[in-house]
Amino acid sequence: MGKGFRGTVTAFPDFDAASDAETLYSAMKGIGSDKEAILELVTSRNNAQRQEICEAYKTHYGKDLIDDLKYELTGKLERVIVGLMRPPAYHDAKEIKDALEGVGTDEKCLIEILASRTNQQIHDLVAAYKDAYGRDIEEDIVGDTSGHFKKMMVVLLQGTREEDDVVSEDLVEEDAKVLLEAGEEQWGTEEAAFIMLLGNRSVTHLQLVFDEYQKISEKSIEDSIKSELSGDFERLMLAVVQCIRSRPMFFAKRLYKAMQGLGTSDNTLIRIMISRSEIDMLDIRECFRLLYEKSLYNMIKEDTSGEYKRTLLKLCGGDDDCGEQYVPSQILTLAVMLQP
Repeated sequence: MGKGFRGTVTAFPDFDAASDAETLYSAMKGIGSDKEAILELVTSRNNAQRQEICEAYKTHYGKDLIDDLKYELTGKLERVIVGLMRPPAYHDAKEIKDALEGVGTDEKCLIEILASRTNQQIHDLVAAYKDAYGRDIEEDIVGDTSGHFKKMMVVLLQGTREEDDVVSEDLVEEDAKVLLEAGEEQWGTEEAAFIMLLGNRSVTHLQLVFDEYQKISEKSIEDSIKSELSGDFERLMLAVVQCIRSRPMFFAKRLYKAMQGLGTSDNTLIRIMISRSEIDMLDIRECFRLLYEKSLYNMIKEDTSGEYKRTLLKLCGGDDDCGEQYVPSQILTLAVMLQP
């Protein structure tokens, strides 16, 4: 997997927040708005620069930029542009809030966010949720979920996954045996062992545990979870395992499912394109091309339209069908394992 920055949205050179604020103000002045100018500017600045633009806009015009964008834009374009203007933790907080509101809970959104974020991103999310809504995110999630799914949600919300890459071979073997004894070798499943280990051990450690588990059980951890667990809890634990193995691969599969079949799950598509555009979108594109023999760019192009499409394509950053792509061997291995 490539090291260093793997996003598609970078800092704009010769950035001038006041000038950008003026451009956006002009684009929204009068009857109608210049949507093309808005999307071009917003997708050409990284999130830190967008926050400076928000401040400059308020300083110069005494108005809230996000409020003005909401007034001028509608539908999916509004959702993606406004989402881009929020700091990442506040964007996650808004998505969680939306997932918990109304009739029924969007468990898939909760799973996607909490299974894939780092400790620091979780801590930032908890603080942003409290700041934006004056509520405790753990209390809200606990109030809307139940059973083992709820317990694992609470563990993930602590953001206490071990980050030490020093691995003990003895502990790897021990943890693999604990998972085997808690699942395949037991009448019923000891879910607490799965929750404790998958919710707290480091990524490097768990990758080795999964390899050891395969050796001693002759079955992948994913297959064991599918046979031992069920419902939202099964989906959550599979998402955690997939993110431990490869976050880009996890998101590539989520994006494909969002655009597959009749109708597009735009909320999922928007959320992932925003949240990964400055983290690992280049890796997600590689995984997508490898898994589905089609570029993410072209699939977005076929499944969306108008300014909304152009905004997502800017976040995607390029078309991988235009030339041969070098794919690291570990991604090839993961592609075979995670083939839908």
